[in-house]
Formats: sequence, structure tokens, C-alpha cells
Amino acid sequence: MAVHIPGIIAIVLFYSLILGVGLWAARKSKQTGQSADSEDVMLAGRNIGVLIGIFTMTATWVGGAYINGTAEIIVRYGLVWCQAPFGYAISLVFGGLFFANKMRTQGYVTMLDPFQIRYGERMGGLLYIPALLGEVFWTAAVLAALGATLSVIVDIDTNTAIIVSSCIALFYTLTGGLYSVAYTDVVQLFCIFIGLWLSVPFALTNEAVAPLTTNATENWIQTVEPFRAGSYIDSFLLLIFGGIPWQVYFQRVLSSQSARSAQILSYIASVGCIVMALPAVLFGVIAASTDWNQTTYDGELPIPEQNLNLILPMCLQFLCPAWVSFIGLGAVSAAVMSSADSSILSASSMFARNIYKLIFRQKASEREILWVMRAAIFGVGVLATAMAIVVSSIYELWFLCADLVYVVLFPQLVCILYADTNTYGSLAGYIIGMFFRLGGGEPALKITAIIKYPWFIEPENEEEYGEQLFPFKTLSMLITLSCILLVSRLFKELFISGRLAPRYDIFLCVVNIPEESIILSRREPPNEMTSITKYNEVNGKVNPALKFSTEDLLNEEEPSSVITPANEYKYSLSEAKE
Repeated sequence: MAVHIPGIIAIVLFYSLILGVGLWAARKSKQTGQSADSEDVMLAGRNIGVLIGIFTMTATWVGGAYINGTAEIIVRYGLVWCQAPFGYAISLVFGGLFFANKMRTQGYVTMLDPFQIRYGERMGGLLYIPALLGEVFWTAAVLAALGATLSVIVDIDTNTAIIVSSCIALFYTLTGGLYSVAYTDVVQLFCIFIGLWLSVPFALTNEAVAPLTTNATENWIQTVEPFRAGSYIDSFLLLIFGGIPWQVYFQRVLSSQSARSAQILSYIASVGCIVMALPAVLFGVIAASTDWNQTTYDGELPIPEQNLNLILPMCLQFLCPAWVSFIGLGAVSAAVMSSADSSILSASSMFARNIYKLIFRQKASEREILWVMRAAIFGVGVLATAMAIVVSSIYELWFLCADLVYVVLFPQLVCILYADTNTYGSLAGYIIGMFFRLGGGEPALKITAIIKYPWFIEPENEEEYGEQLFPFKTLSMLITLSCILLVSRLFKELFISGRLAPRYDIFLCVVNIPEESIILSRREPPNEMTSITKYNEVNGKVNPALKFSTEDLLNEEEPSSVITPANEYKYSLSEAKE
């Protein structure tokens, strides 16, 4: 196929714009002194305002997989199965209501901080595994979406498009951290909004497109069969609650100027997610109502199942004028990088802080942590790029993103913030929940089901894996939650009652508690100046989490009389030495 020179020029212009903004933001952060240490790079100095925060939060979810996957699922299964835009929007609302305020008020740096503070560094490292897989799967999904788009419109090799796009996102993320990610998100969101909405009228008025009301129920609305109600509910709950425990979300929450602004950011971004999904929904409806024989499309008809992931770029290519399709292509390209850069930075931030520093090199310097984070950015980017090249289906990969996060991390997050749990319960829930989830099988990973839940559909041949109609993912999540609570309570009762000797408290979390933690529990609660002074002595700077806004002081009962858990461990060590 001949390479389309105008399309290449359009892509170069869009990429140049994104790269230029990313490098400008990186330079701006250095000039304002916001790139001095790893925490500033991860959280942009906790200085992301509400306006920029809304854009970057919305752009984080509105990615290439979000856009392409929404159009694909409408053509494949109908509008009633297009759950992701609404599911992720609701997840942002719940995140703002129940999690954003608690996490931001405590001054954590990453989502894993509260786990490592209560459960220990190694348990936190174990919880990093599903978090890492989620970020990598999501990044791979959006990169695959871009490769599919470029292969259709510009006629360049899919793998080449994926690799080039990944390299550009890696470059400005390495340079500027969250500052570059946030500011490029603003530009990318405008590109997506203008590019897709500009394309919709041209596709809608194409003579090959039938009136959308013609056979609407059969063509693009469709229905949910009663016997699939369980799996339908399961998928919807997965998107809602599986969309909360992501570092890519909490990175924006923790970088906000205050807890209140973090909540506002979540609520408004949920509306933004719905608004930005509307053109993709329309493209899916248009594609389902198109007589492709009347277009210049010369491929197999009906469109093969394996090519439905290309349906949105096909609409841009065959239903819109060339110049409009190139603008739409730039919009989808921007959508891809807006999600890829965020996820790559999130996974590498958790690795540098929660794995490398807290487990292997507690005395590592800030310069060392920064270099480790840059190496992790490169490693995560390479891994996601490789997956994007190998895996074919966008929407399956999209659902798989939230799967392990929903089953394993969501109940862990609920318990760490709202219940009295310990390491024994956390580990038990992790193992048992993972077993019940993977035991149900996963066709996308070619895992055969060993647990056949009710209403299981047996495979017709050896190449198939069967189908679970029971909401087993939600069941696995509830099993995880129950195990954490019950096992934590059991071990607490066993140790406190004396049935188990203190020496058997191998995780040092019930009765066999380290000396410095005992000292911490006996001291009197300090006032705000004491906590700031102690943080100064240990870290050489004021804890940004103690900079409360007027709104926070009105909403919190005693914000100034409590040392934040994020600094509790360092404070206790300081007291023990004295």
C-alpha cells in the first residue's frame, strides 16, 4: 500500500504540537523549582489546580481504547453493552465521594503508601503486581488503538505507528514528569473534542448511511438476553469499582492543591468522560447503520469480527473527506498519548517509591530515585508497547485492565481506609481472591476455567474456553473482602487472647510490634508546629500534606493535631533515636 503523504504530515504536526507542549511544561517545572526531587516529579509539587486537574483527569480516562473501544462495542454488541463510558464516569463520582478526601488529607505520595504503612513494605510490593498489570494493560490497549487507526487511514505499518507513538510519549514523560503529562493532557483533550465532533456531521450525512432510526433496535441498540444478565451486571460493577483503585487516578487526587479540589476534580471529570464519549458513540451508531457496499471500502463484507476494532478509523476513512479524516486521526492520536503517558508515569512512580526505595534501598538519595523512576518509565513503556503489538482485541484488553484491580485492589483499598485490618487478612484475601478469579478462566489470556460457576457454558471444541454467565468476578471481589475482614479479626483475637504466642506474629502487626511503633503509640499527639518541625528534622522540608486550605480546615475536625500516616513511620524512628 502507498503511504499517504498528507496523512503523514498531519500526524507529524499533531505529534510536534504535543511534544512541544510537553517539553515546555518540563522547562517550566524546572524554572519554578518543581523538579527538585522525586515527589515533585510524581505529583507536580502538589500544585495542580482545579482547572488543569479537570482536564488531565478527563484526558486520562478518555484514551484511544476509550474512543475506539466504544465505537467497536456498539457495532459488535449494541448500545446496551457499551458500559465503559458510564461505568468509568460513575467510578469517578464514587472515587470523589469516598476515597479522594481521605487519601489527599493524609498526604500520601502513591496509592500504595497506606498499604505499606499498615501492612509492611513487602505486602505493599505484592499489591503492586495487579496495579502494574492494570497500568500496562491499559497502556497497551491505547497504543494498539492508535496502531489500528494509523494502519487504516495513513496506510503505514501498525507496529511502526505503535513504536513511534510510544517513543514520543516516553520522551516528554521522562523529561517533565506529571507537569508534562498534565499540560499535554489539556492540549490533547481539545484535539479530541474538536477533531471528532468535526468529523461526525460529515459521516452522518454520507449517502451510504441510513437514517439512524431505521431498524435502530436491530442495528445498533440491540438487547441483553435474560440468560446474560449476570455477566452484564458483573461487567458493569467491574467498571465502576474497578475504575477506582488506580494510581493514574490517585496521582491526580494527590497532586491537587487540597482535598476539596480533589473531590471537585473527580465530579466534573465524570461529566467530561460522558461528553467526550458521545462522538465515539455516534460513530458506532453510524457504522452500524452504514451500507458499506456504497462506500469505497473494498474489503470483506460483512466486516470480519477481527477487524471491528478498526471501525472508528474506517468511518473516518470511508465516510469523511480526506482532510476531515486526517484531523480525526490526529484527535485519536492525541487520545492515545493522553492515556499512555499517564499510565506509564503512574506505574513507574509506584515502582521507584514503593518497591525500590521502601523495600530495597531505604537510604537512596533523591537523585537515585529519580534515575530509577526514569528507568522504570522506559521499562514500562517497552512492556506495554510489546503487548500492544502482540494482542489483537482492544475491548477485551480494556476490560482485562480493570479485572485484577477490581478483584484484588478494590477490597484492599476499602479495608485499608475504612476497617481495622492487618497483614494476615490482606495476604489471605489477596491469595484466595486471585484464586477464585483466575479459576474462572480468562479467554483473553487463554486460561481454561477450572471452577465452573453456575450457568457455565461448556466449550464446543478444544479451541474454545467456555463462558461464565455467573457474576463470578464480583463474587471473587466479595470473597476477597470477606477474607480480609474475617482473617484479620481471627488473628487479632488469637494473638490478643493469648492462644497464639507473640513470637508467632511474624508480620509484626498485632502484638509483636517493633519498639519504635510502641514509642509512637505512647507519645502525646503533637500540634501542627511539632509535626512540621519533626518532618523538617527528618526530611529537610515541610510536608506538603500539612498545607491545608481554608476549605479543608472548615471540613476537617482536627487536621492540625494529627501527624499524617505518610510521615508517621519517619516520625516514630526519630522519636526512637532520641
